[in-house]
Amino acid sequence: MEQANWAGRTAESIMERTPKLYEDKGYHGKWSYDYGVVLKGFELLWRQTEERAYFQYIQDNMDAFIQEDGMIRGYRLDEYNIDHINNGKLLFVLYAETKLDKYKKAAELLRTQLQTHPRTSEGAFWHKQIYPYQIWLDGLYMGSPFYLEYLLTFEDGKGIGDVTKQFILCERHTKDDKTGLLFHAWDEKREQPWCDPETGLSANFWGRSLGWFVMALVDVLAILPKQHADYDELVRILNDTLAAIRKFQDAESGVWYQVVDQGARKGNYLEASASSMFTYAMAKGIRLGVLDESWRGTLDQAYRGLISEFVLETKAGWVNLNKNCQVAGLGGADKRDGTYAYYISEPIVTNDQKGLGAFLQACAEYEALPRP
Repeated sequence: MEQANWAGRTAESIMERTPKLYEDKGYHGKWSYDYGVVLKGFELLWRQTEERAYFQYIQDNMDAFIQEDGMIRGYRLDEYNIDHINNGKLLFVLYAETKLDKYKKAAELLRTQLQTHPRTSEGAFWHKQIYPYQIWLDGLYMGSPFYLEYLLTFEDGKGIGDVTKQFILCERHTKDDKTGLLFHAWDEKREQPWCDPETGLSANFWGRSLGWFVMALVDVLAILPKQHADYDELVRILNDTLAAIRKFQDAESGVWYQVVDQGARKGNYLEASASSMFTYAMAKGIRLGVLDESWRGTLDQAYRGLISEFVLETKAGWVNLNKNCQVAGLGGADKRDGTYAYYISEPIVTNDQKGLGAFLQACAEYEALPRP
């Protein structure tokens, strides 16, 4: 299939439309994990093309928060929010390229949070301090790749079993035996209104939460030493989870629904961010050799589906990504109950940063993949 450079065109659109990610609508300059999803796409594209503008975009957006003493504007360690680790992934490339001490110090600050972050009885990070004893699939993406890269970069790789353990515990507690899919979240205490009082599980398979999980897996497998005792187990978890997800790929469009296993149900819709995340995980998994060549057909169909189902180009040539779930979660002040009705009720928006970032990463991985 002819390569269309959707990655490059998407990156250009993002830079022109939102030169400052933190000034995008709704962010109000806060330290938000969304930026890191977009900027990891820029890092991938920069590594592929060596186009300096991509690196500069990362640095400009991170420098709005990283102060000269390594403190991070708007970040509070004592919130113990695993989401707030995500942007830290960009600190490694910034430090490696510039050798500016502020980036290393900022990474050390985020590492300090993980040293004291509250955990379940088995050692899995709580999603947030305000969500006690809860594992959410989202949190694996937010914390684990940063944690592993920090240990490998600054701590001689000591203790990386603590990273792999996060995935093993998450799969153990969230996996559904019937479908092989992972539920959005699990409450160890079985106290949350959204959870099953017997199992502690939330009620549905939310697309983007599964997307976060498989993205986290391939990002960790990319740098986890292959000789590590848990390497093969993480490869198995990736293959098993993606195999379960593949069963629910929409045959006509090639992409996936907001509530993954209920495509025929009224109100459900094909959703861009999750579909992009699954596509990214498959493409990167093939590149890393942790998925075999039998995944090519599924991947090709998914990539074509992303473009045909979600992308709309403006006359000016900007790339718009439609049909993104704006946000979804469980509990909290909004008392989100995790029902099917809840997941389809959240706003559906265009050019949500999480979706755009995942789409950029998916296209960059897919379009650089050698053709067999």
